[in-house]
Amino acid sequence: MADEVQNAEGAGEATENTGAPRRGRGGRDGGRGGREGGRGRRDDRRPQGEDGGEELIEKLVHINRVSKTVKGGKRFGFAALVVVGDGKGRVGFGHGKAREVPEAISKATAAAKKAMIRVPLRDGRTLHHDGRGHFGAGNVTLRSAPAGTGIIAGGPMRAVFESLGVADVVTKSVGTSNPYNMIRATFEALGEQTSPKSVAQRRGKKVSDLIKRGGASDRAAEAEAAAVTE
Repeated sequence: MADEVQNAEGAGEATENTGAPRRGRGGRDGGRGGREGGRGRRDDRRPQGEDGGEELIEKLVHINRVSKTVKGGKRFGFAALVVVGDGKGRVGFGHGKAREVPEAISKATAAAKKAMIRVPLRDGRTLHHDGRGHFGAGNVTLRSAPAGTGIIAGGPMRAVFESLGVADVVTKSVGTSNPYNMIRATFEALGEQTSPKSVAQRRGKKVSDLIKRGGASDRAAEAEAAAVTE
């Protein structure tokens, strides 16, 4: 027994003399700084702004190299323009700037997700009516088309309709070829789209009453009104 006490005292003196670290509040298994402690655990935190499992269509429209003149010279970066949609009538666009391309794309995608709008579609494939949009020097014209027409549009506008879920549309862009102005003009035209159901509800009428004024018969008007989903 006396030998064990002497061995324990000797081990304690060796620890104090060698300056070996002691496990206290910042140890591995306990305390505030521990790996399994309170403030040190961050694995359970989830990033904010998730889509909740919703699959979105992301289209990179344009990337531009930009520069900023500072005191020491020029600071270069990248600007990205991204269009995001769910393919079911919701679409948005956004742009972001960063020193690296991936970061600029991620910023633009996040901005596009926050600015998504809903556009009513006829039969889920085309627009309900024609529309025009204007922004800056850009003028665009959108026209609904029968089934099988496809997407007849330029690069930036095509990305919008593919993300929106439109299968048949005819478009024309006059003026500028700047993708930013073309996208903004296209969204202005899409923002003016209305559906027969919303017009009938606003005017206190039935959808078939609006279709009859176009020259359709009663039976055809009722059949077409029943086919309107939005």
